[in-house]
Amino acid sequence: MVEERMGDCWSHTKDQFDNLEKHTQWGIEFVEKYTKFVKERSEIEINYAKQIRNLSKKYQPKKNSREEEESKYTFCRAFVTTLNELNDYAGQHEVIAENLTSQIITELMRYLQELKSERKSHFHDGRKAQQHIESSWKQLESSKRKFERDCKEADRAQQYFEKMDADINVTKADVEKARQQAQVRHQMASDSKGDYSSYLQKFNQEQNEHYYTIIPNIFQKLQDMEERRIERIGVCMKTFADVDRQVLPIVGKCLDGMTKGAESIDPKTDSQQVVESYKSGFEPPGDVEFEDYGQAMKRTASETSLSNTREAKEKPTGKSKGKLWPFIKNKNKGSGPEDFSHLPPEQRRKKLQGKIDEINKDIQKEMDQRDALTKMKDVYIKNPQMGDPASVDPRLTEIGQNIEKLQFEVQKFEGWLAEVEERMPSKSDTHRRSGIYETQNSTTVSNNCAQDRESPDGSYTEEQNSETQVKANTTPNPNPNPTPAPPTSTTPEFDDEFDDEETLPTIGTCKALYPFEGHNEGTIALAEGELLYVIEEDKGDGWTRVRRNEDEEGYVPTSYVEVFLETNAKDS
Repeated sequence: MVEERMGDCWSHTKDQFDNLEKHTQWGIEFVEKYTKFVKERSEIEINYAKQIRNLSKKYQPKKNSREEEESKYTFCRAFVTTLNELNDYAGQHEVIAENLTSQIITELMRYLQELKSERKSHFHDGRKAQQHIESSWKQLESSKRKFERDCKEADRAQQYFEKMDADINVTKADVEKARQQAQVRHQMASDSKGDYSSYLQKFNQEQNEHYYTIIPNIFQKLQDMEERRIERIGVCMKTFADVDRQVLPIVGKCLDGMTKGAESIDPKTDSQQVVESYKSGFEPPGDVEFEDYGQAMKRTASETSLSNTREAKEKPTGKSKGKLWPFIKNKNKGSGPEDFSHLPPEQRRKKLQGKIDEINKDIQKEMDQRDALTKMKDVYIKNPQMGDPASVDPRLTEIGQNIEKLQFEVQKFEGWLAEVEERMPSKSDTHRRSGIYETQNSTTVSNNCAQDRESPDGSYTEEQNSETQVKANTTPNPNPNPTPAPPTSTTPEFDDEFDDEETLPTIGTCKALYPFEGHNEGTIALAEGELLYVIEEDKGDGWTRVRRNEDEEGYVPTSYVEVFLETNAKDS
């Protein structure tokens, strides 16, 4: 019964250790799983931050003139603010990933090693204690069996002695021998009894210590280990949330920055920027004069008749128009004339002012260099050992020449600027209306406009006659070039038209109001008062195609001539 009871206890203890081993192993695996979870979250944060940074970088304005031009609008600046704040926002997600790694992943990796080592030590102590008590029990059982054998042997020796002592046929010597043997056996049994008693006392003490001290201590250590593991997991889970919470104030500031940028958008300011950018500075055209068709008289090239005739002739002359417009557009896309005469007055004024400011900056740079070199030369004069004063002179001379050139450039652009500002509608509107429109013949509208231009030398004119206005309203092109751009020798459009097309019929005549030199390829020279044949009317680009004789034809500025269309051309 005792052996069965002891076996049950040991079996129960062993089962407890097996269960605890499984549970603590599962606890370690849970920590490993949680560590893997945090790693994957950290990787997500890093990849997310990278994608957000790339998105911000992708939409950042490029370093080109168009993007710089757009930066003056409040909504464009607000978008740039959003992109910059988004970049900082991505940085906070990188901080999350870094803190998850340093505060959780690294700590748990180190703790896992400690946990595995501690668990191994506790279960090693448990198995050792179990083996020790089992060994002690085996010693007790062995001494017990020896005591039992010795007692049986002593009983048999005593019975044999008694039998020999009662037998009269046995010699005294044999009886004495049997008696001595019985005493030896009794002594052995007595010794075995003492050993058994000693082992029993020792086992009971060790068993008591095993079940009441050693095993409970090991279980307690395992319990403490488990509680620390669970507590550590709890701390990590809290840190997992805190890491995110720590960046919320900065993330909030990023979002506040985006909101502030959005609130800074001012539609009126942006629309005013558009007005300033594209304001032409043209004076509105005068009233269209009544044309009396009931009287047989020369008809002037009025705006209405030109536009109506143009509408009637658009289809048959579409080829010529198609060739001329790309020429004009290409011309304007280039750098244009140095005095920006290809631009409307207001835009020209801005360009000229910007050019003057730019040259003044260059002059200031050159003057700063001159001052620095002058000081250096003074130092060399006072201290010849430091350098030759004459070595600075060539550079000073060069800088002086540069300053003279730049100052000449400034004067040139300031002259052009003064011309533009004198003719701006805002400054001379009253004078222009009283001094021009009242003194001109009411039947020559184009002549009125011609008086209001800068000069008949091919530079930009301020007039925007009614013909151009009507054309703008009746053609698909919403913004035709209001003024003829002088033809250049580098563009082949005029040559193509003369070479490829058949001889065009005459549709009217025209009278030159001003002389025109016609140096550019594709144009024809005019003498004031000269009469020429019109073979193609103005298509809205400011040029009229004329012919002097069978072999000489070309384009002239529409504002330089007075057009008289033939009746059949008007009625067609």
